[in-house]
Amino acid sequence: MSTTFVSGPVKVRVPATSANLGPGFDALGLALALYDDVAAEVVPDGVRVTVTGQGAGELPDDDAHLVVRAMRAAFDALGGQPPGLAVECVNRIPQARGLGSSSAAIVAGVQLARALVADGATRLDDAGALRLAAQLEGHPDNVAPCLLGGFTIAWTEPSGARAVSLAVDARVRPTLFVPEERGLTAVARAALPGAVPHGDAALTAGRAALLVHALTRAPELLLPATVDRLHQGYRAEGMPETSALVDALRAAGVAAVVSGAGPTVLALSEPPANLGAGTGWRRWRLGIEVHGARSARGTLGHAERDPVAAGRKS
Repeated sequence: MSTTFVSGPVKVRVPATSANLGPGFDALGLALALYDDVAAEVVPDGVRVTVTGQGAGELPDDDAHLVVRAMRAAFDALGGQPPGLAVECVNRIPQARGLGSSSAAIVAGVQLARALVADGATRLDDAGALRLAAQLEGHPDNVAPCLLGGFTIAWTEPSGARAVSLAVDARVRPTLFVPEERGLTAVARAALPGAVPHGDAALTAGRAALLVHALTRAPELLLPATVDRLHQGYRAEGMPETSALVDALRAAGVAAVVSGAGPTVLALSEPPANLGAGTGWRRWRLGIEVHGARSARGTLGHAERDPVAAGRKS
């Protein structure tokens, strides 16, 4: 089938995400009000990528950039590649901290490609976009909240990834403790055993079910609902400061978990003002992004080009 590309630029805003949320390993995720803004336009030839903010000077400026790789995969699904691409990224999501920076790049690429093809949303519908993004990422727990917003439950069927988004109780106000040091998802996954005791699996399954209720209707149950025995304990040795902070927060009654593969810590209930993580950590208070990725026609505006304009720290 022939592919018709739209003239002029398109843009997308994609949120940070926190996956697992304790017991919901590879299944539960939350979209956060901290954003990357990305714009793209079909050009006569070549690939040009500019990056401002997080990752500037480190990330590739050509076809190797993850946004472009995701766009290429989406264009293949849409029926054809453009002659060239110009991409502008304003990144605010910290890289390799457990806040879904790679999922944000993948979702941005998929959504930009859909928007640059005249009938892209028809050729690759929302369900197809989720399947493709999850395939590119390797698991759906971050791409689902990035695409859909809110609190998501994701799973994989033979046909690919699926997900539902649920509204979060207004009393849930996430706080992030973000370290300067980075982590690698591949290293964190390598620390996991091939099997866990049946009792640990059963306990964690029960707490994951309780977490759905706690996040959507009963925040007073968040502390018991965030108990996990599938992954956090096995990863603790590789990020001792993260593990110590989670333990300290939980001992103070705060529903704290490792965000994704870490090393960021996510607190789903209010931490005491005098309980901090010490030097080398930033404490961020973020809202929940309810809409997920949002696309529009046009270039990035002045505020969107500011690498610190989206997201609130405290």
